[in-house]
Amino acid sequence: MRLLVTANHTPFIAGGADYHVQGLVAALRRQGHWVECLRLPFHYGEAQIRRQMHYVEGLEVVLPNDVRVDRVISLQFPGYGVSHPDHVVWLMHQHRACYELFDADTATPALTDLKPEVEAFDNRHLAAARRRFANSPRVAERLAQFNALHAEPLYHPPHQAEHFTCADDWGYVFYPSRLEPLKRQTLLIEALAECHRPVRLLLAGDGSQRGALEALIERRGLQERVALLGHISEAEKLTLYAHARAVAFPTHDEDYGYITLEAMLAAKPVITCSDSGGPLAFVRHGQTGWVSEPSPQALAAALDEAWAMPGRCQEMGRAGREAYQAQEIGWESVVARLLAE
Repeated sequence: MRLLVTANHTPFIAGGADYHVQGLVAALRRQGHWVECLRLPFHYGEAQIRRQMHYVEGLEVVLPNDVRVDRVISLQFPGYGVSHPDHVVWLMHQHRACYELFDADTATPALTDLKPEVEAFDNRHLAAARRRFANSPRVAERLAQFNALHAEPLYHPPHQAEHFTCADDWGYVFYPSRLEPLKRQTLLIEALAECHRPVRLLLAGDGSQRGALEALIERRGLQERVALLGHISEAEKLTLYAHARAVAFPTHDEDYGYITLEAMLAAKPVITCSDSGGPLAFVRHGQTGWVSEPSPQALAAALDEAWAMPGRCQEMGRAGREAYQAQEIGWESVVARLLAE
């Protein structure tokens, strides 16, 4: 088949979405399909988003350059606004600022004006798709809540899934993620200050909150127990997963969350929160990790428990890996669902 995959490209910002896009394109090509990936520049800002919606609605994707496209697979807003008679959407997320992250009390007039336009755009184009999938149950829930549209959750493996291993416990809790407000490293550091045990925390990644986190660590006197590692290589990430006691992922309302799956592949229990969204599809409290209320005190109790019971962490980590394997998450099954008639 001749397939066109649509996705976004945000200059100088890379993350899990890139692995998602690249993984899908590579999987489709491995199965012999002729695949082109149309990555549309995405710029934040209400005026730019409005122009982008208008632009994709006018794109000709049925017969570009006189080459017929058999099927379009769209992953992101606003790329799913293209029109094609055989259009499948595998939704990563919508424009969250106009949905679950929208706050009428703090929203700017420009964002308030944009919100109904984005909703109408989504209702129009997502409803027109021949089939709809979501990359997690949480994304599917939002689509049902805000747009009254059904999507089937469809899981895919994290990047380099086959390379994750479990090794000796070196005595730290690991959290690799961008340092941004929704990832809630601040909550985790505040929880560490409430711990009764000397829990050690390694935070990998960079972002807008680095300066604020450095100040918080110093203010709380946690310099000996928290390390900000900054950017790390893929090889370093694999090593740090392998030797962790547990993995923390207290994010707020995550879409999918590779960190959960990576921890399970490395046989590490996950410490997450009751409002963390995507991880809750995989983490079973007391079986494969801890699901804490999103408060420093509750999170501290989970950290203390993990720190006090390294043997129990190993058992929960093995259970997590078995749970992952039982779901048979793989690119072959993803491609089969996306290309089914």
